[in-house]
This record gives sequence, structure tokens and C-alpha cells, in this order.
Amino acid sequence: MALPLRWRWKLDRFQEKVAGFFSGKKEQGRPRLCPSCGTLVGASATRCHQCGASMTFSLAAASRSLSRWVPASSPVTYAILTLSCLLYGVSLAATIRISGGLGAPPSGLGGIFNLGAINGGVLDRLGASLPLFNPFGGASNLTQPWRFVTAVFLHGSLLHIGFNMWVLMDVGPLVEEVYGSARYLFIYVITGVAGYVLSSFLGNVSVGGSGALLGLVGVLLALTSGRKNASLQMLRGNIIRWLIYIAIMGFLFRGIDNYAHFGGCVAGYLLGRTLSAREPADAHERKIADAMGWGTALVLAASFAMMAARFFSAI
Repeated sequence: MALPLRWRWKLDRFQEKVAGFFSGKKEQGRPRLCPSCGTLVGASATRCHQCGASMTFSLAAASRSLSRWVPASSPVTYAILTLSCLLYGVSLAATIRISGGLGAPPSGLGGIFNLGAINGGVLDRLGASLPLFNPFGGASNLTQPWRFVTAVFLHGSLLHIGFNMWVLMDVGPLVEEVYGSARYLFIYVITGVAGYVLSSFLGNVSVGGSGALLGLVGVLLALTSGRKNASLQMLRGNIIRWLIYIAIMGFLFRGIDNYAHFGGCVAGYLLGRTLSAREPADAHERKIADAMGWGTALVLAASFAMMAARFFSAI
């Protein structure tokens, strides 16, 4: 029985590799695409002749390699979703271990808000945002600045993370598509940090990605400002109504960090007025975008390393 064409092709390729191994001949290389600008270069080239990017290692090449392991659409949004949910699971497990169980939440509306609530001590060990200054010499955001970052990915209850992740999946893919994954990661983290800088300066203890999410809303607000397109004007109207609803909820309900919301939204608006609302247009812009994304990723890695060291040392 004849083998299918695809199997025969694979068998021929395997035989060629085996024959080349025993004969000592190296397999003829194939031309490759530059990971930075997409230009076709020779098989033995170490650098792209068009943009000068390294073919062995560069930020663009590393980004291309990692892209094989993440969703093709909105990869950073899904990464943020995964990390936030993972940290909530860790904090919930630590809360159950400390308290011996979650217990029955209070009845009424308070019970809904406190469903799956996380112990305050656990959030502190995992990197909650603290007041910027501590007059008694203890932990503060000034002495432990990594808390500005880690607090963005922590949440205090099931409703808290559920609402924030719903907003993330609603707004995040749109911003990521417009600005690209690298700059989107930078925008999300830097606006979240900006919100906690203002919040901690005013003496608040807080967790949650709301400041960063309001940063994305601020970016969209800047993106739609002054546009005559009907769809963009409609989006701007929806954004403004959304901001009004959030502001009203912030004044009606306790425990909402309005300062983090305000700081994140303002930072997002300023970034939206500064950054080009499109994917990088050439190799130079792509290098800058990759540097922003990878620089943010390194800050995240360092912050969570500090958080993990403090968390496990307190066990």
C-alpha cells in the first residue's frame, strides 16, 4: 500500500538527515526572515543587511520566539488575566490556610462583596500597596517600591477580581490591537503604578488592577479626542458615561480607591496623547517598542522576585 504524500515527504527528510549525519556533510541552510523588519536574509547571515538586527538574539527575535507559546490574539491581555487569577488563587489558598477555611460570608449585600475575601495579612505579604511614608519605620511603598507593581495584580475578593477581569477582557484587546503588545504592557503597568503612587502618597492601603484599567480607559479617551469619525465619537461618549458611573460608584461604596482610579486615568490619557496610536511603522520604532515591552517585563520579574522572597520568608 502506498504511503500518503505527507508521510513520504517526512520519511525522505528523515533519510536525508541520517545520511548527512553519517557522511559528515552539513545540511544546506535556508534563507531566513529578519525578526525585526521581515527582510529576507541569507542562511549564514548573522545580522540583517536592512536594519542591522542580530539574527541570533535580539529583542525582536526573543519576542518572535515567545509568541509561539502565547495566544496569537491579545497575548499580553491573556497573560495579565492568567497572572492575576493565579495570584488570586495563591492568596485564597494562603487565606484558607491561615483561617482554617473561608467561613460563611455575612448575609445581604456585604456578603456578596466579601465572598472569597482575602486576608489582609496575606495581601500585605504578597505586595499590597501601602502608604508612601511610614512614620514608625515599618514597611512602606518608599522602602519597598516593588509594591507599586505587585499591587496591580492582586485582588481582595472574588467579586473584585471578577469585575476587573471582565473589564480587562472588554477593553484590553482593543488597546493591545491599536498600540501593539509591547507598548500595551508598558501602558498597563505604568498607569497602574501611577495610580498607586497617588494613592500611597495620600496614605491608602490598596490592591487591584482598577488603576491600570482606568489607564486603558484614559488612553482610549485620548485616542478618541478630536476625532470626527462617528464610531469614535460614539466610543468616546460611552467612555465618558462609563467614567461617570465609576466615579458615582466610588463615592457611594466604601473600599474603592478613587485616587488610584484618578491617577491611572490621568496617566493613561497623557500616554494616549504622547504615543502614536498605531503599530510601529519601521525598524526603529519597533526597537523602541520592544525595549519598552521588555523593560517592563524585567521590572515585573524583579518586583515579583522581591514579593516571593518576602512572602516565603514570612511563612
